[in-house]
Amino acid sequence: MSGAPDAAAAVAALYAADRAAQALGIEVQEVALGRVVLTLTVRADMLNGHGTCHGGILFALADTAFAFACNSYGEPMVAAGASIEYLAPIRLGERLCADAQEVSRGARHGLYDVAIRTEAGASCAFFRGRCARLRVPPKSSET
Repeated sequence: MSGAPDAAAAVAALYAADRAAQALGIEVQEVALGRVVLTLTVRADMLNGHGTCHGGILFALADTAFAFACNSYGEPMVAAGASIEYLAPIRLGERLCADAQEVSRGARHGLYDVAIRTEAGASCAFFRGRCARLRVPPKSSET
């Protein structure tokens, strides 16, 4: 289909510039328009004082999946809001899968859900993100 967005290329370009995702060891597993599946293995430097995965790491994984899914159309979108529910503790060495799915998308806004599960399929977090089209400021007439 001519003119169709190339989701894989859009996500690959975003990932190439996303130093945070790379530093965390996030890997892209699946890409489609409005949907992305990412994985991450919990390392020792990702643990909190209780010896479980820090909530910020789970949020970063979900937020990255959300960002890649809403930008899979090749049109710049940014987060306008997000929330997360932590459902179960995650231990060192566990491999996590974040599945981001488009709920709705309009000309200016979108809504995405991200389910984070362990490799065994146990639910550990649920994230909902709202995005808005990135507006490029008008060019100034000043030189």
